[in-house]
Amino acid sequence: MDLNTILYEEDGPIGRITLNRPDDGNMFNPEMCRELKAVLEQTRLETRTRVLVLTGAGERFFCIGGRKEDLEDTYAYPGVLPILDVYDLIERHQKPIIASVNGFAVGGGNVLHVICDLTIAKESAVFRQVGPIMGSFDAGYGTWNLEDLIGRKRAKEMWFLNEKISAQQALEWGLVNRVVPDDRLREETDRLAHELVRRGALALAAIKGSFSARTAGVAGFSRMAHDLLLRHYLDTDESRELRESFVKRPPRQPDGS
Repeated sequence: MDLNTILYEEDGPIGRITLNRPDDGNMFNPEMCRELKAVLEQTRLETRTRVLVLTGAGERFFCIGGRKEDLEDTYAYPGVLPILDVYDLIERHQKPIIASVNGFAVGGGNVLHVICDLTIAKESAVFRQVGPIMGSFDAGYGTWNLEDLIGRKRAKEMWFLNEKISAQQALEWGLVNRVVPDDRLREETDRLAHELVRRGALALAAIKGSFSARTAGVAGFSRMAHDLLLRHYLDTDESRELRESFVKRPPRQPDGS
C-alpha cells in the first residue's frame, strides 16, 4: 500500500501507525483520513498483528486536529467529516490500540487518543481542547468518551476553558494511563504493547467489544454478539449437531437421546 501522510510498520505482533506530517502538526487532511481508514481496515483482516500503536512523527506533535478548510471537500454529505470514520474504526477494531502521545494532542488529536484503548504519554506532552476558542466543537466522540474518562465537570472544563493540560495532570485526571520520561516513550510503549500480546487475543477482543457495546447501542451489541457467535458458539457440540441434523433428522439431545 502506498502511503504519503502516515507510516506503517510491523515489528512481529506489533503494528505501528505514525502520523507523518510533522511540519504541519501531524494534522488530519483528506489523504491522511483515507490512509488511516485503509490501514485500520487492513489490520482488521489479518492475524499477524495483535496490538496496534498510534503515534506522531517528530518530537513536538502527536496530532493537533485538522483545518476545516482542508476537510470541506471530503464531506460525504454536508456536516460529515472523514475523521469520524477513523474514530469509528478504532472503536470497533478487535485489536487493542495504544496511543503513544509524543507531543501536543490538541483538538481532534486529543479526541484521537481518547478513542484509543490505552494512552501512554511522554512527560512533556500537552493535551488541550480548543473548539470553542476557535468557533468549533465536537459533540460526539470528543464529549461522550471524554466524560467517561475524566468525569462530566472536568470534561466540561476542558471544553469550556480550553486550557493546556500537562501530562502529569492528565494522568491525575485519568485522561491517560501512563506517563514516562521523554526519552523512554518508544521503549515503554513497546513494553506495554508486548504485555498485551501475552494476553488472549480473543479475550481482549471480547472485552473491547463489551466496552463498545455499552456506548454504541445496538450496533455495538450486535458486533459483540456476532463476533462471539463466529468465534465460540459455532464451534460448540450443540451448534455442530444442530447444523448436521437440519432437515435430515431431529437433533440429538446432550444425553445422546
